[in-house]
Amino acid sequence: MPITSVRWLEGKTFVGTDSRNHSVVLSGDDPPRGVSPSEMLLVALSACTAYDVVAILAKKRIQLQSLEVIADGKRDEQPPWPYRSIHLTYRLKGRGLTDKAVSRAIELSEQKYCSVSATIRGVAQITTSYQILPE
Repeated sequence: MPITSVRWLEGKTFVGTDSRNHSVVLSGDDPPRGVSPSEMLLVALSACTAYDVVAILAKKRIQLQSLEVIADGKRDEQPPWPYRSIHLTYRLKGRGLTDKAVSRAIELSEQKYCSVSATIRGVAQITTSYQILPE
């Protein structure tokens, strides 16, 4: 079971540490000195699904050269400002990429493998699109 910790530094700045002792600075300060906690959720979702997409395409022996996932979240205007919709845009480059392979990898990640997606799916609607870039 993963155990994480968050340690307050000063103001609205914290250091979060994961179960493997990797750290990230989080901040609500103005100007910010780290990632905002709510945007960290978007980063976590993007990284979780990117991990899956890379693994799925590798199993299909597709030579991925690059992958970027851009998350655009829409939040309520009133506290606690939950995300209600999140759109993920995948930008991929690689030899042998096809629409079928990419769309299936994204679908498998979102519906079967990504724990972050599974956790927030009931609160925020997640939509996706992708672009296959020329090599």
